[in-house]
Amino acid sequence: MSDFITFALPKGRIMQDSMALFGQIGITCPEMDGGNRKLVFENAADGYRFMAVRATDVPTYVEYGCADIGVVGKDTLLEQNKDLYEPLDLKFGYCRLVVAEPKALRQNDDPGSWSNIRVATKYPNVTERYFAAKGIQVELIKLYGSIELAPLVGLSERIVDLVSTGATLRDNGMVEVETIAEITTRLIVNRASLKTKHARIRRIIDALEGVIGDEARISP
Repeated sequence: MSDFITFALPKGRIMQDSMALFGQIGITCPEMDGGNRKLVFENAADGYRFMAVRATDVPTYVEYGCADIGVVGKDTLLEQNKDLYEPLDLKFGYCRLVVAEPKALRQNDDPGSWSNIRVATKYPNVTERYFAAKGIQVELIKLYGSIELAPLVGLSERIVDLVSTGATLRDNGMVEVETIAEITTRLIVNRASLKTKHARIRRIIDALEGVIGDEARISP
């Protein structure tokens, strides 16, 4: 079959969880079980292709039509704000995008009095929109990892980052101040593919919703 449905999946745990979920609706790829370093895998018999990419690149591959379907965290979608169809919440990979600061600062701090703050984050677009809506001017420092380090060395007083259990924050003497968004993993679809491969993609969406439940539906 030459008319593949192509999936863009983030490397790592999300890919494993995604393939486990897809397996429940009969979408498999034995080629992915070999532990090799390939980036593109095919199940030619069923017409599925899978691309292993960086999580932050998933929306780009889907937006430009290199992939028909993608799996990615809502945090990435909020940050990039691309023109994609987002039909389902896959209900795994739960975490929260939060504002946090050092525990010592929090004791006498009132977020309601903030007017001009400096924030380190991997999510500058989300952060800027969030504080702009509150009328707070924010100086953004874009980092790519170890965000909790920024307040420890005086780079910023506050951070915006993903937390799951909050253990990393606590270990670095920080506390949550506000939750910006609750994050889960989402299914995204290229808008052109939804038209040109509508029947097959619709079957996949409906089958996934049947496994996850009606609460998974975001868009009709």
